[in-house]
Amino acid sequence: MPDTIQSPSGLAKVWLAILGFVIVAAGLFFLIGGAELIRRGGSWYFAIAGVALIASGVQIIRRKPSGALLFGLVFVATAIWAVWEAGLDFWPLISRLLAMSVGAVFVALSFPLLRRATGRTPVYAASFALAAVLAVATIAGFAGMFVPHPTVAFSGDVTPLTPVTAETEQKNWQHYGNTSGGDRFVALDQITRDNVKDLKVAWTYRTGDTPLSPTGGGAEDQQTPLQVGDTVFLCTPHNNVIALDADTGAEKWKREINAQSKVWMRCRGLAYFDVNAPLEQPTAPGSTPVTPVTLPEGSQCQRRILMNTITAVLVALDADTGEFCAGFGNNGQVDLKEGLGDAPDPSYVLTSAPTLAGTTVVIGGRVADNVQVDMPGGVMRGFDVITGQLRWAFDPGNPNITLLPGPGVTYTRSTPNVWASMSYDPALNTVFMPVGSSSVDLYGATRTELDHKYGASMLALDATTGREKWVYQTVRNDLWDFDVPMQPTFINFPKADGTTVPGLVFGTKAGQIFVLDRATGQPLTKVEDVAVKPGKIPNEPYAPTQKLSVGMPQIGAQTLTEADMWGATPFDQLLCRIAFKGMRYDGVYTVPGTDLALNFPGSLGGLNWGGISTDPNSNTIFLNDMRIGLWIQMQEAAPTKAVASGSEAPNTVMGIVPMKGTPYAVNKNRFLSQLGIPCQEPPFGTMTAIDMKTQKILWQVPVGTVEDQGPMGFKMGLPIPIGMPTLGGTLTTQGGLVFIAGTQDYYLRAFSTATGEEVWKQRLPVGSQGGPMSYKSPKTGKQYVVISAGGARQSPDRGDYVIAYTLP
Repeated sequence: MPDTIQSPSGLAKVWLAILGFVIVAAGLFFLIGGAELIRRGGSWYFAIAGVALIASGVQIIRRKPSGALLFGLVFVATAIWAVWEAGLDFWPLISRLLAMSVGAVFVALSFPLLRRATGRTPVYAASFALAAVLAVATIAGFAGMFVPHPTVAFSGDVTPLTPVTAETEQKNWQHYGNTSGGDRFVALDQITRDNVKDLKVAWTYRTGDTPLSPTGGGAEDQQTPLQVGDTVFLCTPHNNVIALDADTGAEKWKREINAQSKVWMRCRGLAYFDVNAPLEQPTAPGSTPVTPVTLPEGSQCQRRILMNTITAVLVALDADTGEFCAGFGNNGQVDLKEGLGDAPDPSYVLTSAPTLAGTTVVIGGRVADNVQVDMPGGVMRGFDVITGQLRWAFDPGNPNITLLPGPGVTYTRSTPNVWASMSYDPALNTVFMPVGSSSVDLYGATRTELDHKYGASMLALDATTGREKWVYQTVRNDLWDFDVPMQPTFINFPKADGTTVPGLVFGTKAGQIFVLDRATGQPLTKVEDVAVKPGKIPNEPYAPTQKLSVGMPQIGAQTLTEADMWGATPFDQLLCRIAFKGMRYDGVYTVPGTDLALNFPGSLGGLNWGGISTDPNSNTIFLNDMRIGLWIQMQEAAPTKAVASGSEAPNTVMGIVPMKGTPYAVNKNRFLSQLGIPCQEPPFGTMTAIDMKTQKILWQVPVGTVEDQGPMGFKMGLPIPIGMPTLGGTLTTQGGLVFIAGTQDYYLRAFSTATGEEVWKQRLPVGSQGGPMSYKSPKTGKQYVVISAGGARQSPDRGDYVIAYTLP
């Protein structure tokens, strides 16, 4: 009876007051932020929910049951709104509902106290039952955070593995991308998707060269080793070269070079040449022959390792001893700054491996982004692999310069450059070059006609003469730093009539995947021109249209809406919505201006230098990506007065960077929430398998967890597979596996190539940005998988590990 019901205790009253004040505070946040969101043209949900939450909290403070009922109404309305806006996708729903459901549990548990406070029957059973249901749903939602949620789930039958034969079995990994066509595929099947669970560490080697900078502006270990016979060859961030025994990891020799640069200390790979190996001549009609080379029998450097250094030196070492090749350049070294003119460190550095094209060593070079208009040029050059003599030069700004420029002349300044790895087709005797933009990357008014021709393109050159065969541009007047960032990968592209065309496939920072005919450079899949809104920068020659590769999947390049904004809680999601509505955004090709604009993907990618791996047996390609937007704003300023936060480009250190020689500086940074989480919904990094027979996604899964990352720099320690930004390459094997280590957590993983299921992972001492590789020992017959681990891109934990795995 009502007259026998006791009022809540003092402790219960305190609890109700605390609960009410928390709800009022949440409501005030929603109301104030929601009002600003409405002012910017955004959703009304937060403001309306804020008013209701404030009313609910006030009533709970007053110990009125109506406060709980009102909260329940807000919760139900929020659930309906969440499904209406986000559908049934897991991560968007969790962001909208998890915090609210936790609140609903506490409110339901408090409902009997509110009824007692007004002299009513407490209804314990019903309240506790409701709280239990809400708690189970909340726990289920929380548990769901620890389960991968593929963006494209595999469906269909698993294809049986194709056995490796003695004729097809791989012998060596002697190019950066395994083959000269960068397939990153090994025809080895000792390790399979069925037994990979038994993979164990075989040996660990410490290089002694620990990359110390986690900012991306200093040293990073991003190498993919080589293997020839019983030797594994490594390079370190400071360009030390090491030879190891393939079975034991024991050091055979070490050549310390210890190159130093202010930024971009890294070595992504090496090249290998054997003068006694058969020389493959082109078979395509009209191709230029490869120039033969010889060495006296028994002379030094019959087999040699070639490396580009960050100090712009091309080095040749004896593969058997590590000694400099005396007959190559100046005692084994060629100065790559010759002919460039003024090229102070770090304006011109080389981070990618040289490309061995027949008997010509082909090199590009990285020109610093956005520092100033007058920078070294991006000339591409070919050198004799034995003597180091310059055979040819391709100057994108002056086709008449074909060797060294004459006295008092330099290669054309500030031209588009090739900083990523190249590929070589022996049948065509053609080298394929992924070209970046001219300096500065975000301002086109100073560009020449040739800058516009070659910037952000794929360029094919004759490997013997260096003359242009064709060029295919992916971005016109690139104002986003949308370089072609990766080595092109060779495939046999299937036509509708059952025949195949020798093709190449590559991705861009804009999340586009292009497939071109190797012989002609023409697209083999549909590419559309789309209209692009111009900006308001004076004298900027805006391109009226840009290309979208619609015949292939576009990875992480969707056009965002306010509903795509995300947060770990509704509160940081609201702040991301406000920020999003405060920026100009017109999709992938949103041009920069003096107002605040959003680029998604940003200049980090999209797709980056890790490249593509293939499975030629199933004609499938595999790509990993990062999905990070950047906000950008051009600032009118005298260039000499603009202060750089890192003396380099925004993709090295974010912040204000002067663009000397233009009327602007640029301010640019990642589009993150207040907790340091990307503002758009997960995943933030994925692995994608694309069937090249249909050009459709077979599966797409999140890669990486927040275990070694977290809000505001704190490690969460939770293996939540949300999918983190990836940086580094993949390895595909004939055992039905694709390996990757370039995540933000400290693991080497293997996924089934058929289904995308993660079938194995092992903890690394630190994170990795390296490319995994694999080989079979000619001595023991064991297959190994090798990865270097020097530290993930945004991690303070650094190391100098090279680790090999094999089956027991």
